[in-house]
Amino acid sequence: MFQRLQQKWRVGPLQIVLIILCFALGGSLTGYTAKKIMDLLSVEEDWLWTIVYLLAVTVIWPLAVLFVSFFFGQFKFFRSYVARISQRIGVIPGQQLAVQGSGSAGSSRPGVQNSGSIPSTQHSPLATNIAIFASGAGSNAQKIIDHFRGSGMAKIALIVCNRKKAGVLQIAEKEHIPFLVIEKEKFFSGNGYLDELASRKIDFLVLAGFLWKIPESLLRAFPKRIINIHPALLPKYGGQGMYGNFVHEAVIGAREKESGITIHYVDEHYDNGDIILQVQCPVLDGDTPELLADRIHELEHANYPIVIEELVKKLQATSDQP
Repeated sequence: MFQRLQQKWRVGPLQIVLIILCFALGGSLTGYTAKKIMDLLSVEEDWLWTIVYLLAVTVIWPLAVLFVSFFFGQFKFFRSYVARISQRIGVIPGQQLAVQGSGSAGSSRPGVQNSGSIPSTQHSPLATNIAIFASGAGSNAQKIIDHFRGSGMAKIALIVCNRKKAGVLQIAEKEHIPFLVIEKEKFFSGNGYLDELASRKIDFLVLAGFLWKIPESLLRAFPKRIINIHPALLPKYGGQGMYGNFVHEAVIGAREKESGITIHYVDEHYDNGDIILQVQCPVLDGDTPELLADRIHELEHANYPIVIEELVKKLQATSDQP
């Protein structure tokens, strides 16, 4: 049970213990306070006593759990949790949930942690926090950032990169997005930087030109919440070493008549997860890998952000209370 809650809330082992402790103490405080209130009211009718007691518990519980969470350093988590429940039951509308915060599909269609100064922006606590994993220049990352700029639905909360001089890190700095430069040994032999992702409350991982295989620790922590985009029509021209112009050279060398993009869930194998969307484009006579890459990039930029948005909507719609 603890592992499922840890995966759902995207928190580390210590934080899940503190959260459960806050639930327990908050519940006890709620029951005690409600009982004292009922004693003062002296309600005699059993049916009326039950109704009033339930109403009192409903009002007191969010206040009690927020009060307790403050002393255990979990106020931010419970503020978002209470806000989510309140919106679900219609107590407060979505537009009233904006708070000051910082740093924290189907159809075909055309290291060291480091962060800069992050300006305060209006950001809903219900927004899905996305981490983009990239190894190169970051053109797809830029399009995704642009797509969700100012969105109350999702926030690009972190850029993760395995190369210290990759262009995507310049994008992170320009966009004032925190970034994390990861080391190979810790990524594969440790817990895949799960603690760092949990500290940023990351809900969803998007691979955008990320060249390392995703370790089992992250696959377990983010089931069906890690996606990748591949510059070919899988299952052809996928697998280890098949990225960038290597893919386009193979497609042209095989005299294929079409290529395209594949957006898919990530599993334990390279380019092997369930396919979410494929979009085709022609391979023209006289194509070079660079010319074909240009058309592939157009498809990536046009489709990847939209698919991410649709998956985030689905994720939010199916996310229930634990």
